[in-house]
Amino acid sequence: MQYIQTIILGLLEGITEYLPISSTAHLSIGSALLRVQESDFTKSFEVIIQGGAILAVLVLYAKRLVDRPVIILKVAAGFVPTAVVGFLLYSLIKNVLIGNMVVIAVALAAGGAVIIIVERWYKKKAMVSADTPVSIKHVFYIGLAQSLAVIPGVSRAAATIVGGLMLGYSRKMVTEFSFLLAVPTIAAAAGYDFIRSANILSGGDIKILAFGFTVSFLAALATVKSLVKFVSTHTFRGFGWYRIALGASILLWIVL
Repeated sequence: MQYIQTIILGLLEGITEYLPISSTAHLSIGSALLRVQESDFTKSFEVIIQGGAILAVLVLYAKRLVDRPVIILKVAAGFVPTAVVGFLLYSLIKNVLIGNMVVIAVALAAGGAVIIIVERWYKKKAMVSADTPVSIKHVFYIGLAQSLAVIPGVSRAAATIVGGLMLGYSRKMVTEFSFLLAVPTIAAAAGYDFIRSANILSGGDIKILAFGFTVSFLAALATVKSLVKFVSTHTFRGFGWYRIALGASILLWIVL
């Protein structure tokens, strides 16, 4: 993998990880457009550089986690469903689902439709107070929603955000909780993949991974700050329509 390809894919990961549009889908699309040859290394690369996006959240939310340790307990509770599903389906996810453009396209379009429908329903539902923290019970439900994101194209951010909206939480509250819930989820996936792939990584591969990790971290720092401001005054409908358009474009690309 060339460094220019690494920069572009690192930027894609950092920018899209916390948006409800599926970073996995965008990395797969980016790799195809950049003509990155699919291999065990490139699959691991797409998983491991997510750690850069995780580090960005830890940097931005470290003080909140220290001041309110109960958040760590809630994040742990929300992580359990995804951990179980991810561990049981690891081989299927990496060897069959990742890189499957048909699955990605359908998941993108279907997820976009769900976002639009939930946003329309959300307007009519009595919302939980904007300052009310997510309860332990609801955290587990959001974790169940997040477990659907093992399917490429679903989007971990979209699944958790939709789950939180359906429970009545404010867009800002559920978006920030989605950031925090990503930490153990992606850290576990990236760490597990790195351990499983360590024996096939060369010194050059490690350098590429470190470079992609750094680019992802810097891009995610900017994205997280911007998204919190955006959701304070906007809905997620635009992301829904974007997903539908992108999913339809991928299917058209495959057919033609």
